[in-house]
Amino acid sequence: MTDREALTALQNSLDRPSAARVYDYLLGGTRNYAIDREFAEKVQSVLPIIGPAARTCRQFLGRAVRHCVASGITQFVDLGSGLPTEGNVHEVADAAAEGGITRVVYVDNEPVALAHSQVLLADTADPERHRAIGGDLLEARDVWRTVQDTGVIDPDRPVGLVINAVLHFIEDDREPAAALNFYRSRLAPGSMLVLSHVTTENPSDEAERRAMEDTEALYEGTTHPGLSRNAEELARFFGDWEIVEPGIVYAPAWHPDKHTLSKDRPARTRVLAGVGRKPGA
Repeated sequence: MTDREALTALQNSLDRPSAARVYDYLLGGTRNYAIDREFAEKVQSVLPIIGPAARTCRQFLGRAVRHCVASGITQFVDLGSGLPTEGNVHEVADAAAEGGITRVVYVDNEPVALAHSQVLLADTADPERHRAIGGDLLEARDVWRTVQDTGVIDPDRPVGLVINAVLHFIEDDREPAAALNFYRSRLAPGSMLVLSHVTTENPSDEAERRAMEDTEALYEGTTHPGLSRNAEELARFFGDWEIVEPGIVYAPAWHPDKHTLSKDRPARTRVLAGVGRKPGA
């Protein structure tokens, strides 16, 4: 069965909204289905900021990848990469570093997302430098072994490890901190960790608090129920790594540029973000 045939078979078996496909829809993508679009519209009617929040996550990803490249990092592992859409890591990295020197491995455990990524890379990317593999980021040892087996990433050189808009779908009892500890231990000095996470801390008023609670309840019916963490809880995922200035902040406040949405009211997005750097380089 070809990649495209496998993708068609997967599409025919969908019966619940997917957080990855809902995110794709909120970003204006086309790799989503009626069940995802209906769910996204329902969520937006309850919490209108969710669309701008999704775009904020994506914009932060681009700025963070460019920062990594400017810091000398030319290889990336994107865990929980989701569906390919505008501003994929390999596209941003290739544009930021001349000469086709960047390398990217995408990892996702959702079959539809993986199949789409493989089709995209087969059509538009360099198979020597860009790869999409299946894996659950919580199965850290297996994922890291598979990443190394691709031959794309040199473990002796710094890596940009990206986990963008993913951790808010992983409860603490599934031990995401242990997985992050493992990845950090395997990365070379000078590596960077890029994280973003939804928060419901300090709602602007009672109506927004109720809207966020209702949104969380809606996500219970998707493939990936969600949760909130605050800045202190997000900081723990960086371990003892140095947090790059300006620290853990609302995403639009992290090195904003002329394209950054909500930079005049960054807290309105309810998306926290930060980048950590492994010492010792």
